[in-house]
Amino acid sequence: MAAADEKRTGLLFGFGAYGLWGLLPLYWHFLDATGPGELLAQRMVWALPTAAVILAVLGKWTWVRPLLRQPRRLALVAAAAAVISVNWFLYIYAVTHGMVIEGSLGYFINPLVSIAFGVLLLNERLRALQWTAVGVGALAVVVMTVAYGKLPWLSLALALSFATYGLLKKRVGLGGVEGFSAESAMQFLPAAGFVVWLSVRGESTFVSEGAGHMVLLAFSGLATALPLIFFGGAAVRLPLSTLGLLQYLAPVFMFALGLFAFHEEMPPERLAGFALVWLALALLTWDALRTARRGRRELRRAAEQARAKGAVAAPADRHEHAGSSETEPTAG
Repeated sequence: MAAADEKRTGLLFGFGAYGLWGLLPLYWHFLDATGPGELLAQRMVWALPTAAVILAVLGKWTWVRPLLRQPRRLALVAAAAAVISVNWFLYIYAVTHGMVIEGSLGYFINPLVSIAFGVLLLNERLRALQWTAVGVGALAVVVMTVAYGKLPWLSLALALSFATYGLLKKRVGLGGVEGFSAESAMQFLPAAGFVVWLSVRGESTFVSEGAGHMVLLAFSGLATALPLIFFGGAAVRLPLSTLGLLQYLAPVFMFALGLFAFHEEMPPERLAGFALVWLALALLTWDALRTARRGRRELRRAAEQARAKGAVAAPADRHEHAGSSETEPTAG
C-alpha cells in the first residue's frame, strides 16, 4: 500500500513538473512588455534568492563547501549555467515572437538529440527501433526545411541546448535543488549587472510597467524553481520509463497553447513535420516499454530459478546435517 501511495505521489509531482514547464509560455506572455534579454536577466536575478530560501527550508547546505573545492566540477556547473541560459533565452524568444509551436517542436526533438549524443559522445549502442526513430526524426527536419525553405533553427537550437545541458548535468552529479542553486549563483552577477545597466539607461521595465508587472518579474525565480522541485519529487518515486513518458507533457501543452491560445499557424507542411516527429517518439516509446517489459520478465525468471535452486538445495542440506549428527557420537 505504501508503494502505491509513493507512486501516486510521484505521478502528481511528475504531472506538476512537466505541466508547469509546458504552461510557462502563459507566464512569459503576461510579461511581453519586457524584452527577452531583460526577462532572462530578471529570471536569473530572482532565481538566486529563491534558491537560498529553498535551501534554508530544506537545510541543504552541506554540498556547498565540497563543490567549491572541486575546480573541474565548478567549471562544469558554469558550463551548464551558460547552456541553460541560452535555452531559457530561446524559450522566452519563442514566446515573445509568436513561435511557441516551433519551440514545442524543439522539446519533442530533444529525446532524439539526446540519443544521438549518446551514440556520438558516449559510444552507446542503439537498438533497431531507436535507429529507426532517429532516422524518422531526421526526415522530419528535412521535410520542414524543404517546406519552409530554411532550417527550423529555433527548434534545433532548443533541442541541442537542452540535450547539452542534460549531458553536463549528468557529469556534474548534483541533485535538482543543489544544481539549480549552484547554477543560479553562477548566473546572478552577469544578470544583475545587465539589469543595473538597463536601469541606468532608463530601459528597464521593472518599475515602469506597474506593480503587477513587478510582482510577476519578482516571482519568475519561483516559476523557474517550482517545476524543478516537483521534478525532484517525481524522480525519486517513479521509474525512469514513467518519467520518460511524462516528459512529453511539456511540449504537448506548449503545442496546444501555441495553436489554441496564441492562434499560431499550422500549415500542412508544418503538420507533416510534426507528424513524423510524433511517429519517431511513438517508436521510441514502444521500444522503451518493450525493453522494460522484457527486463522485468528476465528478473522474474531469474528470481524463480533462484527460488527453485534454494528449494532443491534445502532438503540436501537437511540430509547432510542429519547424517553428520548421527555419526558424531560414534566418532567420539
